[in-house]
Amino acid sequence: MILTVTLNPAVDHTIKLDGPLEADEVNRTTLDQYDAGGKGINVSKYLDALDVETVTSGLLGGLFGEFVERQLSRTKVPHDFVEMSGCTRLNTTILSEDGEYKINQSGHPVKRRSERAVLEKIADYDPEVVVVAGSLPPGLGPATIDRIADAGEWDTVVDVGGGLLDRLEVPYACCKPNRTELATATGMPTETVEDCLAAARQLRADGFRRVVASLGPDGAILVTEDDELYVEAPDSDVVDTAGAGDALLAGVLKATEDGLSPGQTLRYGVEVASRVVEAPGTTVPSLSSVAEEARSNPLRSL
Repeated sequence: MILTVTLNPAVDHTIKLDGPLEADEVNRTTLDQYDAGGKGINVSKYLDALDVETVTSGLLGGLFGEFVERQLSRTKVPHDFVEMSGCTRLNTTILSEDGEYKINQSGHPVKRRSERAVLEKIADYDPEVVVVAGSLPPGLGPATIDRIADAGEWDTVVDVGGGLLDRLEVPYACCKPNRTELATATGMPTETVEDCLAAARQLRADGFRRVVASLGPDGAILVTEDDELYVEAPDSDVVDTAGAGDALLAGVLKATEDGLSPGQTLRYGVEVASRVVEAPGTTVPSLSSVAEEARSNPLRSL
């Protein structure tokens, strides 16, 4: 079983405008959508759609926390959160003709007793894999993630900001940075795929057994002890990039659980991500025939 932990979840509010975003004007919307969000929650949503046993946990509170729980119950995504005293945050994405705008709240300050409650919750499930994903709220730091990784026999996977990645001190089974996070974590350039490969090698040297790096429209790379692989992103009618990295990670976790080869694992993850960017917000699209379509995604060794 794969348990995901989101310590700073959110309600994802997606707005689509019927023109460019203009200051000092009334901007009319053609879409107004609310989703249960947060990177770990998204990973579990996609894992559940891929028929992987999963539970999503973390911290929720207030009106928006209640909304997240209702949404997860409605979509039947297994969840078991710790209630905190503050209110879960609201993250807004504005889709307009001139680009994509993101406004993310920082989150409510969290005390150590809430962290301890999350650790106890994880231990109760004793999963095979724990995924810690997303930003941390005020009051928590990289030591919180290290304590989660050290609290049991599970493999721990992280999808956190580059400024957190380079401050983690215990070994991890896998990390999933994007291009910007690769650069921040290593201080290395990431303009080209080859640059990203060099940065991923550095993260492996820093204690991450596998590195899956999402490169946006350029696809993704996977670096392990024995393999350095690259898959181009397939052609997609991109509607919204929200959740693409989470979908990539969910696909990689699913393929790994199924025992696929590293190459097929990366192909599978990229295919799942390509489906997700064709839907607004973090809506879960149809993921049928992913395995069949993934086999046609170009793969090369670096």
